Amino acid sequence: MKSLCYLNQADCFPSAHKALTEPNGLLAVGGDLQPERLLSAYQQGIFPWFNQGEPILWWTPDPRAIFIIEDYRPSRSLMKTLKRQQWRFTINHAFDSVIHQCAALRQEGTWISPAIKAAYSQLHAQGDAHSIEVWQGELLIGGLYGIAVGRVFCGESMFHLKTDASKAAFHVLVTHLRQFEFTLIDAQVMNPHLARLGAQSLPREAFLTQLAQLKHHLSPASAWHAQEVKLEY
Repeated sequence: MKSLCYLNQADCFPSAHKALTEPNGLLAVGGDLQPERLLSAYQQGIFPWFNQGEPILWWTPDPRAIFIIEDYRPSRSLMKTLKRQQWRFTINHAFDSVIHQCAALRQEGTWISPAIKAAYSQLHAQGDAHSIEVWQGELLIGGLYGIAVGRVFCGESMFHLKTDASKAAFHVLVTHLRQFEFTLIDAQVMNPHLARLGAQSLPREAFLTQLAQLKHHLSPASAWHAQEVKLEY
């Protein structure tokens, strides 16, 4: 029988194959949210997900929700919206605002606690976490954030204040990742919204095999310079 691993601050993660089947993918409890541990987790296909007031919970679910970047095709309705709306798109211009909005708009509660915000903002400051922003004038109306691990982008959360703004942020992300030969977007756990965007379920073993190969292919630092993005329609 599988048993849950309890981490001290100096402990390494156990093998993903030791994750529980119920709840699906729960691997370990404890540890900390220091940048080194977070990056080590993502490089092994592990991510933190826990409610405020709970101990840190680490997950590696089976199957995994992923996007194959070369297979992504935006919907006709989204392209019509993008052509009609005079929105602006940026990368890494407002990371803290994006993660704040991702937390604020979840009325049912959020795992994006102050500790998570601080940890991922620290990852952003050192060049490992990134955001996409959608603007209407000077108003931030949509966005997403995540972690780049080689040629895999590990998506964490997205938000919108205007219809289709989060879908627009995702489209900008894919467009940008294609330029730098990224292969996968890790969306972690499937849900109806991800399925509508084109996410697929991949067995954990297959995901970990691809991640082990792709995490060593680093993109140039220029890929994540703060910049404005111009879409071609």
